[in-house]
Amino acid sequence: MNNLLLYAATVLIWGSTWHAITYQLGEVDPLLSVAYRFALASLVLLGYCMVVGRSLRFTPRAHLFIFLQGLSLFGMNYWLIYLATRHLTSGLIAVVFSTVMLMNSVNGRIFLGNPVRRHVVVAGLIGLAGIVLVFWPEVQGARLGREGIAGFVLAMAGTYLASLGNILSVRNQLDALPILQTNALGMGYGALLMLVIALGGGKLPGFDWTLPYMGSLLYLSLFGSIVAFGCYLTLLGRMGADRAAYASLLFPVVALQLSVWFEGYHWTTPGLVGLGMVVFGNLMILVPPVQLKRALSRLPSR
Repeated sequence: MNNLLLYAATVLIWGSTWHAITYQLGEVDPLLSVAYRFALASLVLLGYCMVVGRSLRFTPRAHLFIFLQGLSLFGMNYWLIYLATRHLTSGLIAVVFSTVMLMNSVNGRIFLGNPVRRHVVVAGLIGLAGIVLVFWPEVQGARLGREGIAGFVLAMAGTYLASLGNILSVRNQLDALPILQTNALGMGYGALLMLVIALGGGKLPGFDWTLPYMGSLLYLSLFGSIVAFGCYLTLLGRMGADRAAYASLLFPVVALQLSVWFEGYHWTTPGLVGLGMVVFGNLMILVPPVQLKRALSRLPSR
């Protein structure tokens, strides 16, 4: 599958998971919901690996880095984001999570020695500004008391852990660890860790057998976890953490359009301007500057 299809699948699926997650927040503790999600995804992937004969044997050192990827990308970060939704609106959390692209650029430099590409940072800032415009009404409506501060800290911490998980995935791919098996084991490690934390905190396992909870759990496990993470982590290996993470600036727009269809949201003028900025930034980051300049020079002039 080429990069464009991988990118489109990532944006469309993760854009829809924001709405699906709302059905997970209820009588089941977020720790357990995250554990169920990735346990199911891990079991499906492990079963597939066994059926097609993919080896699951790795060295203890490889398992350590797979565990660290699972800890940061398939566990703790989602738990913190779920907790943040108790204090902040989903739109504002989406704005905060959009900073993962800039975090990836910085962390890629610190941990992998990658150069910080100026056009990627500029494009990311343009896209981030566009996202702020799209969600400006929710930004304005955010509470600034202890609740708001707690939600912001939780969302930022979750986003940073997601960025570290991105960098660990790139590192694991550079070490020739296969994405499919790494995801299968990493999701299992993440689910197990969430379950241990829940039981250690005195939370008894519970489940919601209603159709909305079960349906959203299946969607988040099969599509939001297996398919989307497979596409996204493949992009990480091909494009680099900073460029691939630009999907985080675009999928909140998909989430907002779902709100238009299902929650009565109406596009505003700032929102449409912000959407244009996101699309332009997307073009900047996906098309190398030389090619973009060449394409613009070919446009007819008066």
